[in-house]
Amino acid sequence: MKIWVDADACPGPVRDILLRAAQRLRVATVFVANKRLSLPLSEFVSTVQVGAGLDVADGHIAASAQAGDLTVTQDIPLAALLVPKGVVVIDPRGELFSEENIAERLSVRNFMQELRDSGVMTGGPSGFSAQDRQQFAAALDRELTRLLKTRT
Repeated sequence: MKIWVDADACPGPVRDILLRAAQRLRVATVFVANKRLSLPLSEFVSTVQVGAGLDVADGHIAASAQAGDLTVTQDIPLAALLVPKGVVVIDPRGELFSEENIAERLSVRNFMQELRDSGVMTGGPSGFSAQDRQQFAAALDRELTRLLKTRT
């Protein structure tokens, strides 16, 4: 099992939670970004720097993640590629993407993109809060515990 992190837009508090979880649970964690990342040295944490370009990091994660892995991303199209492969996907606010909700989430995302492309101002997400951090930590702990139990 590996944890894959779409690190280009990963909030700092989420990164810190993931680093602690990797150490505590001794789980390989890979941060993928198109920029250089400065992370603490750890035998459980690595980085992959991909080339510049739209969705290059997403493509690397989609090609590398396997069933039983966990991915952290806020990119719904990436989640839509991973969920059918059996990869557990959590967004940085703790939402779990699943077979039951991914089609709807992708449809809403595409609709909002069409609105933005036509010039409608849709606003963006709210700032990352302490409650978001707590929800992410709880979701990560719950899913890692479940994945580690099925692994043994």
